[in-house]
Amino acid sequence: MSSLQDKIALVTGSTSGIGYGIAAHFAALGAHVIVHGPDATSSKAAADALGALGHEVDAVAGDLTSVEACREVVRSAVARRGGIDVLVNNAGNTARGSLEDSTVEFWDAMMAVNLRAPFLCLQEAVRSMKARGGGSIINIGSINAYVGLPNLGPYSVSKGGLMTLTKNAAVALARYRIRVNQLNVGWTLTKGEERVQRADGKGPNWLDDAIATRPFGRLLLPSDIAHAAAYFASDDSALITGAVVDLEQFPIGGLPAW
Repeated sequence: MSSLQDKIALVTGSTSGIGYGIAAHFAALGAHVIVHGPDATSSKAAADALGALGHEVDAVAGDLTSVEACREVVRSAVARRGGIDVLVNNAGNTARGSLEDSTVEFWDAMMAVNLRAPFLCLQEAVRSMKARGGGSIINIGSINAYVGLPNLGPYSVSKGGLMTLTKNAAVALARYRIRVNQLNVGWTLTKGEERVQRADGKGPNWLDDAIATRPFGRLLLPSDIAHAAAYFASDDSALITGAVVDLEQFPIGGLPAW
C-alpha cells in the first residue's frame, strides 16, 4: 500500500463524492489533508467528519469560478501547513449541455472550473513545490475527454483541454521534480450521480440498468479513484509524469463483448 506519511495534500472539491473519497484515503495513509469546498460550512463539515476518524485535516473554502479565489485556496493551504506536496485538482462542473445549444455564459462557466481553476491552482502550488524540492499534481479528468456524449459537449472539451495541460505541465515542470498526471474517470457511483440520473429522467432502477452494462458487475466507486490517486501522490510513482490513466472497465472506444 502506498504511504503518504506526513505529505501535505490539498484536494479541491472534496466535501463529497470522489473528492471526499480521495481526501479520506489520503488521510488514512498518513497525509495532512486540506479539504476544499465552495463555502466554509461545507468545507468545515467535511474536515470535521474526517477529523472525527482521528485524521489531521484542515479546511479551506473558495468559489473556483473566481480567479483570486483559486489562488487564495492554494495560498491558504500553504499557509496552514507551511507548504504543499500534493495537489489534486478534483473540483468540477458536470452540467449537461450540447455544443450546438450551449450559451457563451455556460461555456465560460464550464471552462472556469474544469480548466482555468486547475491551471491557476497549479501555478500557485508550483511555487511551494519548487521550494520543497518537488511534488505531485493529479488532475481528475473524465473518459469523456476523448469524445463524450452529445449532451456533454463543453464538459468533454474542458476535460480534453485538461489532458493537454497535464502533459504540457509535466514536460515543463520535470526539471523541478514536480510530477503531473491525470486520471480519466469512468462511470462512478456517488450521491451526485444519483441526482444527475434522476434529473435526466431515469427511473428508480437506473443503477440496475447501468450495472448491466459494466463487465465487472458494478460502477466505479470513489475508493477506486482514491487508490489510483494515492499511487500518483506517493513515491511509488516517483519517476512517472505526464501519464493519463483511464479508469474504466474496458478500453476507451472498445465495445463490450456482449
